[in-house]
This record gives sequence, C-alpha cells and structure tokens, in this order.
Amino acid sequence: MSDASAAPIALMGGTFDPVHNGHLRAAWEASAWLGARVRLMPANVPPHRPQPQAPAAARAAMLRLALHGQERLVVDDRELRRDSPSFTVDTLRELRAEVGARHPLVLLVGEDAFAGLASWREWRELFALTHFGVMTRPGHEPAWPGELQAEVAGRECALDGDWRSAPAGFVLRLDVTALEISATAIRQQLAVGEEPRYLVPEAVLAAIRAEGWYTRRA
Repeated sequence: MSDASAAPIALMGGTFDPVHNGHLRAAWEASAWLGARVRLMPANVPPHRPQPQAPAAARAAMLRLALHGQERLVVDDRELRRDSPSFTVDTLRELRAEVGARHPLVLLVGEDAFAGLASWREWRELFALTHFGVMTRPGHEPAWPGELQAEVAGRECALDGDWRSAPAGFVLRLDVTALEISATAIRQQLAVGEEPRYLVPEAVLAAIRAEGWYTRRA
C-alpha cells in the first residue's frame, strides 16, 4: 500500500490548450526539485477560467505527443472523463482513495493561482489532502491575501525539510525558470496562420497543423 515512505506524487492541472514549453519546463524542474513523477492533468470544464477551445481528446493527444520519450512526466486524464466541472478537491479525494491516506501528494500551482486559492471550492480542505508546490520566479516574493497568509502560517517548509514524512499540509516554494509563454497568444498566432515555433514541441505543432486545431478553418 502507498504510504509516506514512498516517492511523492506531484500533480499539475490546467487546460493545456495547447500544452507549451512553459508548462513542460516548469513540470520538469518541479519533478527534479521534489524527486517525484509529475502527473499532468488536463481539465475538462475548468471552473475558474474560460472554457478550452480544443476538445478534450485533442488536448490529451497533444500532451501525450509532448511527453513521448521520457518517463518523468505523465498524463492523467481522469478529469477529462468527467462531465462535471473539474474541482480540485474532488480530484484529490479520488486520488487519495487510490493511493491511500499516507502517500505524499504535491499539487503544483503557479504563484498567481495560489494567491487566488481562497476562491476555490473547499479550499481549506485541500491542505488535508495535499502539499502545495508553489512555483515561483527566483528572487520573487509573492504577495498573498491575508486570509491565505493566515492559513499558510506555520505550513511553509524547505525542500530539504521533513515534508516527505507527511501526506499533506505543507507549502513548498519551487523556483522554476520563468518562460513567459502564453497559450492565448499561441492560439492567436495559429488563427492567423503564423507559426509558434519553439513555443510548443515540434510534435505538437505538427499535430496542430495536420488536424487544424486553433485555425480558422477548424
């Protein structure tokens, strides 16, 4: 049975519409910091942002193409199999039932997303289900609202601390390379026939061309 002595499992959610090199580099560096395999979990119906342009099957296909040839990052498509909104608390409860109550989980979130955590469904319950890996820019101190600061107080832990001995509850800061790549800008380029080369993996760009995702003829 999974437990706190096992390697942690890290999770990164998002629409991945499309997946780009900023997503991939952040996940790769977080994996190295944590010593964990990272599951990339595309959302079906994200509750806090506009709905994806590409269909679920297309976004999952692009992720699999992007991750081909390595084992550190993997796709977890459980949220795409739901018709309901992709609430993080539901996903974490489902995963907890699979891996057991003692296995360490780390939810990876950007610093801006973490700053808005208090707007998430049952947000305080999340600390009982997972650690948080807050991906920050080196040398940057994010400003968190007072309500969130109060909840985080006493939970912050260094990466070389004892967070691995607990299944959930700590907040870790992960300095990752800031690649300011925008999925929205990529979609806009594709819509007018421009080529976002070196912003997305070549295999993903080839699939977008072949399938017509994000183009005006799609």
